Amino acid sequence: MKRTLLTMAMALMGTGLFAQTGPAFGIKAGVNYNANGDYFESAEAAAQDPGRNVGYHLGIFGKLGNRVYLRPELVYTATQSDYDDGDFKMKKLDIPVLLGTKIIGPLHVFAGPAFQVILDTEFDGISIDNVENDFTVGLNIGAGVNLGRFGVDLRYERGFSENEATFINTNITNLEADRVDTRPDQLILSFSLAF
Repeated sequence: MKRTLLTMAMALMGTGLFAQTGPAFGIKAGVNYNANGDYFESAEAAAQDPGRNVGYHLGIFGKLGNRVYLRPELVYTATQSDYDDGDFKMKKLDIPVLLGTKIIGPLHVFAGPAFQVILDTEFDGISIDNVENDFTVGLNIGAGVNLGRFGVDLRYERGFSENEATFINTNITNLEADRVDTRPDQLILSFSLAF
C-alpha cells in the first residue's frame, strides 16, 4: 500500500512537469505547530515557551493547471508534542493532494486530502508498543501568496481517523491509560520555490 501510494504521488508530480506552461515543480520547507488538545490552551502554553510543540517539514511539489490547479506534494514532517511527562515525537511522510484556485492577484486558497505514513514515534525514550495505524488520512485547508517563483502558505491539517500510540513499561501519570492521540492537528507555515 505504501509503495503504491508513493508511486502514484511521484507519477502525478512527473506528469505536472509537462502538463502546464507555468511553474510545475518546486521545493518547500517550513515549520509546524502541533496542538495538544485545545488550540487556545496550547497557544497559551506556547506563548510561555516559544519552542513548545514546534516541528519542521521539507519536501517537493508538482502543480497541474493555472487558475484552478491540482498540487500533489511529498513532504517529510517531524512533529513534537510536549506533555508534562515528556515529549512525543513523530516522523512521517505526508502526501497532500490539494485542489486550489487563485482568488485575487497572487492570493490563492486550497484544500484536499492528506495521506500520512508514520515512519517513527518516540516518547522520551519510552518504548511504544504500537501505533494503531501507520497509514492515515487527513485534511489540509489553507491560503497562500505566490510572488514570482517564491511562495508562502499557511494551512491547517487535521487527521480524520482516530489513531493512538500505546506505551508499555511506563510510569506516566498524566497520560490517560498510557495512550496519546497521534492524529495530526497542526498549523503549517511553508515557504516554497518553484522551478
